[in-house]
Amino acid sequence: MSHYKPHLRDITFTLFEVLGREQVLGTGPAADLDRETAEAMLTEVAALATDKLAAAFVEGDRNPPEFDPATSTVTLPESMHLAFKSWMDSEWWRVELPGELDGQDCPPSLRWAVLEQVLGANPALYMYAAGPKFAQVLWTNGTERDRRIAQHMVRRQWGATMALTEPDAGSDVGAGRTRALPQPDGSWHLEGVKRFITSGEHDLTENIVHLVLARPVGVEGAGGPGTKGLSLFLVPKHHFDLETGELTGVRNGVYATNVEKKMGIKVSATCELTFGEREPAVGWLLGEVHQGIRQMFQVIEHARMMVGTKAIATLSTGYLNALEYARSRVQGPDLTQAADKTAPRVRITSHPDVRRSLMTQKMWAEALRALVLYTASVQDDVWLSEAAGERDELAARVNDLLLPLVKGYGSERSWVVLGTESLQTLGGSGFLSDYPLEQYVRDAKIDTLYEGTTAIQGQDLFFRKIVRDQGQALGWLSAQIGAFAEADGPLAEERALLQRALHDAGAIVGLMVQHLQSADPRTPGGDPRDVYKVGLTTTRALMALGDVVCAWLLLRGAEVAIRALEAGPDAADRDFYTGKVASARWFVRTVLPHLTAERTIAEGTTLELMDLPESAF
Repeated sequence: MSHYKPHLRDITFTLFEVLGREQVLGTGPAADLDRETAEAMLTEVAALATDKLAAAFVEGDRNPPEFDPATSTVTLPESMHLAFKSWMDSEWWRVELPGELDGQDCPPSLRWAVLEQVLGANPALYMYAAGPKFAQVLWTNGTERDRRIAQHMVRRQWGATMALTEPDAGSDVGAGRTRALPQPDGSWHLEGVKRFITSGEHDLTENIVHLVLARPVGVEGAGGPGTKGLSLFLVPKHHFDLETGELTGVRNGVYATNVEKKMGIKVSATCELTFGEREPAVGWLLGEVHQGIRQMFQVIEHARMMVGTKAIATLSTGYLNALEYARSRVQGPDLTQAADKTAPRVRITSHPDVRRSLMTQKMWAEALRALVLYTASVQDDVWLSEAAGERDELAARVNDLLLPLVKGYGSERSWVVLGTESLQTLGGSGFLSDYPLEQYVRDAKIDTLYEGTTAIQGQDLFFRKIVRDQGQALGWLSAQIGAFAEADGPLAEERALLQRALHDAGAIVGLMVQHLQSADPRTPGGDPRDVYKVGLTTTRALMALGDVVCAWLLLRGAEVAIRALEAGPDAADRDFYTGKVASARWFVRTVLPHLTAERTIAEGTTLELMDLPESAF
C-alpha cells in the first residue's frame, strides 16, 4: 500500500472554486488547456505519484546512497532508478518548461498543483529530476552557447545543482571564496569547495550541470566583495560536445568529496563538491555577464516555492494517514461513559482531543495549500504579462512578498504540526517505522533549514519585501484582506476576528519600522542598537502575517462552501463543504486570538537580551 495520499478534491476546490483559475485556461500560452483537461492532468499525476513514484520512498530512506570516495561516485538504490524513469517517461515534468524549450506551457497555479503530488510522494525524486527546470535559467539568461546547453539538459534529461553554500560561509553567500580564473579560450577554471549541494553526485543521469557562484579573479569591474562580486558559472560533471551534447568521455575537474549523513531525506545525495583540485574544473560564464546573484536568485526563488510546496504536501499526506489510522483505531469508551467499565470501546475519532487534533491538522493542511496556490495564482499574472511582452509590476511585488511566507511560514507550521499532531494521533505507533509518519517528520525538518532558514525568511520578508518595497505589496494585500473582513456576508464573527488580527499584525510591522527608523544615525535621539529590536521580532512578524493571510484564504473558501451548501449538493460534497466551513472557523477561532498576545510581546521587546553576556547563556 502506498504511503502517499493525495487530496485531489481540496486541490481542485482551491484552484477552481476559490481562486477561479479556469480564467487563465484557454488564453495566452495556456490556450490549449481547459478545466476538464487540467483536472484530468491532476488525476493522472495523482495515480502516478501514489503508485510508481511513492514506491521508492521507504527503500530510499532505509538504503541511502552509497558513496565511493575512491571514485567520487554515488550509487542510488534500484527503486530510485525505477521511480526516476517512471517520472521522466511520463513527460509530466514538461509542465515546468515553456513550449519553446520543449515544454508544456502551463500556468503556475496548475503547475504547482501537479508538483504538490510529486513532492508529497517522493520529494528527493523531484530534486534529482530538476535538471530540465534549471535549464530554463540558461535559456532565459544565456548566450546562444548557453541556450544550446539548455536544450541538451532538457533533451538528454541531465541533472543539475545550485552551488552556493561554502563550509565557512554558510548562509552568508557573499563570504564565498570559490574563485573563477579566466582562460584564453573564453572558458573559466574554478577552484574551491561547495557544501550542502543537493543531488551533487548520482548515477541517475549521464551528466550533471552545476550552477556555481564564484568570484572572478583579475577581471576589471567584477569579483569585488560581497554578493555583488559573484558571477554564475556552468560547470558540467563530464565534458561534452557543445553541438550534439554527446559526452566526450573526459571527466571535468569537479568531484564529490563527501556525502552528508542526515536526519531525513536520506536518499537525496547532499554533497560536498570540490572544484579544481585534481584537474581544472572548466566552466562557462552564464550569459557572458557578471550578474551572478541576480541570475541565481531565479533558481533560489523557484527553490523556495518548491520547499513550501513540499512542506504542505508532506503535511497533507501526514494528516490523511493520521485520519485513516484514527478511523480504524478502537480504544477506550466514549468520554460520556468513562465511568462505565462495561461500556463498548469506540474509534478514537469519538474522543474530543483526537477530534481537536484532527481538525487542527485539517485546517493547517488546507490553509497552507491555499497559501501555495494563491501565491501561484499571483504568479499566473506575472506569467501572462510576460507572455504578452509586458510586466505586471504589482503582481511581481506581491509574489516577492508571499514567497517568504510560503517557504518560511509554510515549512515551520508544517514541521510542527506533523510532529505534534499527525504523529501523535498514532500514539506509540507513530514512532515506529511501520507507519510513514516518523519518516515524514524527519524529512520535513530540512524544509525549515535549506534555501534560507526561517529566521532568514523573516529578515527577507521585512527588510527586502516590506521596507525596500516601501510597503507597496503589503499595503495592497492588507487592503484586500481588510475589504473582505469588512464586507457583509456569512461568517460575521470570523470576519471580525480577521479584522482584529490584521490590525495586530499591522501593528507589529509598524513597530518594527519605528525601531528601524530609530536605528538610523540620522534620527535625532535615536539609538543604532534599536535595529536589534527589529531582529528580535522578524520571525514573529513572519508568522503573524502568515496567520492572517491563511485565515483570509480559508474564510474565502468557507464563503464559497456556504453558498455551495445552500445549493443542495450531494452527500459527498455536502460533507466536504461542511468540513471546509468547520476548518476555517476552527482556524480563525484558535489561531487568530494569539496575535493580540504576539503584538503585546512585540511591544514589550527590549534590549535586555542583547545586553546579556554570552557566558550567561
